[in-house]
Amino acid sequence: MVAELHVEVVSVEEQIWSGEASILIARTTEGELAIMPGHTPLLGELVDPGEVLVRSADGEHRWTVHGGFLSVSNEGVSVLAENVSTPEGSRAGQY
Repeated sequence: MVAELHVEVVSVEEQIWSGEASILIARTTEGELAIMPGHTPLLGELVDPGEVLVRSADGEHRWTVHGGFLSVSNEGVSVLAENVSTPEGSRAGQY
């Protein structure tokens, strides 16, 4: 089994974060999902607004996302959001 999951968090304007993670947690219109390495491929619509949490070797990363989708494939997870901000409300920058 794969020990890490490749994750990309992208807004319409820029790539927000890319790296290896142990888990990604996000809320979709079907409910909250925890994505770990080896997860079954899926496509989900993100709740607007919703929170995305990524746990990686360098700590936890949290963003508030507005609109968009979560895509899980054999290559990893992509969060494609219209807008991404930090939980404090500031616009997310490059990590």
